[in-house]
Amino acid sequence: MARMPQFGLARVPDAPLPVVRDLWPGDATRGANLLRGEIDLGGVRARINPSSFTDTEAPTALRVAAHSFIWLRDLRALGTDAARMQARAMVDAWMSAAPRDRLADRPDISASRIASWLGHYDFFAASADDGFRQTLMAHLLADSRTLSALLPAEEQDARALTAIKGLVAAGVGLPDQGGLLARALRLLPQEITQQFLPDGMHVERSPAQLQVALQDLIEIRALLQAGQTPVPGMLPPVIERAANALRTLRHGDGRMALFNGTREEQRVPAEAVLAQTGRAGRSLSTMPQGGFIRLAAGKTLLIADAGRPPGPGRDRLAHAGTLSFEMSVGRDRLIVNCGAVPAATGLWHEASAATAAHSTLTIADTSSSDVQPAGLGRKPENVGFAPHEEDGVFGFDMHHDGWKLPFHSIHRRRLYLAQNGEAIYGVDSIEAPQPQPFIIRFHLHPTVDASLQQGGASVLLNPPNGKGWRLRAAGLRIGVEESIYLGGPAPRKSEQIVITGYDDGPQSVQWDITRL
Repeated sequence: MARMPQFGLARVPDAPLPVVRDLWPGDATRGANLLRGEIDLGGVRARINPSSFTDTEAPTALRVAAHSFIWLRDLRALGTDAARMQARAMVDAWMSAAPRDRLADRPDISASRIASWLGHYDFFAASADDGFRQTLMAHLLADSRTLSALLPAEEQDARALTAIKGLVAAGVGLPDQGGLLARALRLLPQEITQQFLPDGMHVERSPAQLQVALQDLIEIRALLQAGQTPVPGMLPPVIERAANALRTLRHGDGRMALFNGTREEQRVPAEAVLAQTGRAGRSLSTMPQGGFIRLAAGKTLLIADAGRPPGPGRDRLAHAGTLSFEMSVGRDRLIVNCGAVPAATGLWHEASAATAAHSTLTIADTSSSDVQPAGLGRKPENVGFAPHEEDGVFGFDMHHDGWKLPFHSIHRRRLYLAQNGEAIYGVDSIEAPQPQPFIIRFHLHPTVDASLQQGGASVLLNPPNGKGWRLRAAGLRIGVEESIYLGGPAPRKSEQIVITGYDDGPQSVQWDITRL
């Protein structure tokens, strides 16, 4: 109905107002791949062409990417006439597609497309013929009114905030459409409250989605300022808190920790996002509501997940990695989680989200949360952490009850970091009526070599730079096995250290990682 003239579709404007600009840098290499009809879906390469707009059998990740047009910034970064003409041709193909994939009308996808078309209008449309520009503006106006009618979105996760951002872009960029902006500003405060926790973490507990949501807030602020509209008072402090949370979840190489569907680097580098926040910030040692811990001393950094997994509707990216941790020294990552392939489905999704793909303890080859295609089933309900100091060494006590239902068990983990950063001490224990078989895994970054020492009593870790480290565990067998790393641009072979416990053995393990 919003698309029909009799329901108020006013005169189509000749062009958008020139205040809407895409803030984020593109990637010229990805732009060159797009000229060849290839798109990167977070570690998976796929074909994209005009038929992608009508293909309802293609993987969902490809359909979402195709209809969102976020990749226009990569063609713009390439900056050639061929890139410009490719962008124009793909937009024209989308407008001509029939019947179009209905996924294109999902609020967050429609909003991303509106913001992308407006933000790159001067690149691909300003020099086009009158017919193309008129058709483009008609689609922008109709889709913006439809988006307004569909809000608030059914999605409870970061996609709902993206939908509002698109409506703000339409309200600022399309002449005589102030009603769109007014509606967006009515919905915005409640959505921000629902999306961000008091410590700045996003409700999905995914570093990747925290960055996406922060980008949306920054874009909304920039759009309002460009349109000379007062910025809501709650927006700047939320941006500041979210930026500090993002800083907390970065390693020494400036890239993201691999929790809950996150890879090292997002489409937009975290540094570029933080540069747009407007002021310097700081990392946090803990996120009480977000449930993450950061221990830093010397050049050593530990980041641990000690929070309750998100609830239904917000757990689409959640992994069964409760109490897992990552370790970096300077710019070198040593201990990691396996990461994720956002476009993966089926067995690959199950494998990357399982507890065994994280640097933590697993009981009886069973994940601490039940990984399902659309989120989590069974999961920990009682998760917590508290600071703890012993003999001048500072750390945290953590626990979760994810195995309460199948095994009546509670996992407790204690992590300490020496003041000079050259030793990490850990204790993993299981509280259960009956002893349980368990495995403790330490997944290694692909650049780290591992070799057994002292007849299997310890493992030597050799990072690419600096001194080596030695991992030891008291009284249990240590092994080195193959693993896979999904946190970089492409899957890579890696190794994992495995400490095996038995159901007739001790249910508490002390281990340490010390610098040589």
